[in-house]
Amino acid sequence: MNMLSKLLAIALSVSALTFASAASAQEAPDALVKRISEDVLNTAKSDKDIQAGNIGRIVALVEEKILPYVDSERMTALAAGRYWRQATPEQQKQLMTEFRSLLIYTYSGALSQVRDQKIEYKPLRADPADTEVEVRSQVIQSRGEPIQLSYRLEKLATGWKLYDVNVMGAWLVEAYKGTFQSEITKGGIDGLIKSLSDKNKQLAARSSAKK
Repeated sequence: MNMLSKLLAIALSVSALTFASAASAQEAPDALVKRISEDVLNTAKSDKDIQAGNIGRIVALVEEKILPYVDSERMTALAAGRYWRQATPEQQKQLMTEFRSLLIYTYSGALSQVRDQKIEYKPLRADPADTEVEVRSQVIQSRGEPIQLSYRLEKLATGWKLYDVNVMGAWLVEAYKGTFQSEITKGGIDGLIKSLSDKNKQLAARSSAKK
């Protein structure tokens, strides 16, 4: 999972997976992703604090430009599968919070690695009436093969939001689904929450040590 996690992190960070404002809901989803992705990519390239791995600056950028525009509840529910409906509202809230924190650290680790990547977008195959679409693109690097990316977005009252990403044939939700189910089988929903919490504490300590 280390290589998959790294690829997911790069994909999520360089493509930003973010949307700007209520007015942006009028834009086509692919145009929206492209416009904001380039903005965030340029910020990561030019911000010395981000390049130096300043965790506070990176987390602030992630929280401001990414998380508010990701459907965290749907993403977490899909990863938890049938167990999501068995969880209490409080457990759902805790699970969503811990999963979101895990994604923050994933994004943060990759943002400091952004250098000369470029993004190419493929034509959107969707009708104007569609409320769910898949935006396809690829990340071009100076070395290595392009990283193929696909994003699943849904149109809500507040605009388009992302709920899954595919990196080289692997969907993020599916990648976490197996881990979630394994932890739930061993220790129930609370066991999964504790596992994610422990992981986040480890990542937080590692990030602090790099300051």
